[in-house]
Amino acid sequence: MLRDALIQKGLSNRESEVAELVSKGLSNKEVANQLFVTEKTVKFHLTNIYKKMNVKSRAQLIVWCLPHLGFAESEARQAQAEVQSQPAAMNQNPTTIPVGSATVSQGINVTPINPNTDKTGNGNSDIGAFGI
Repeated sequence: MLRDALIQKGLSNRESEVAELVSKGLSNKEVANQLFVTEKTVKFHLTNIYKKMNVKSRAQLIVWCLPHLGFAESEARQAQAEVQSQPAAMNQNPTTIPVGSATVSQGINVTPINPNTDKTGNGNSDIGAFGI
């Protein structure tokens, strides 16, 4: 999908590959390693890409490519599927419970830990013995 859009903008197949990998967050070195070329070659392709795409930076290239990557839609679909698969009670009144510095959502069982007892609750904890 992205490659087709890039080729329509006048990029070569190799330039499209470079643009796609850069848009996925890879560095020049990582792109070079993946395509079996030198970093200098990647920079050369990026210069041509910037000219053909009429963008001035890597960031502008990525912003242009984002709608064409396809992962934004798949992430939205995945999130929607997760919400639909949750029990109805969790979707009606979601609440959060503060636990220390974290927050736990409704529906998750949290058992507080008493450092003065072991698993059996008989008070024989090693935690105090080590000063932890």
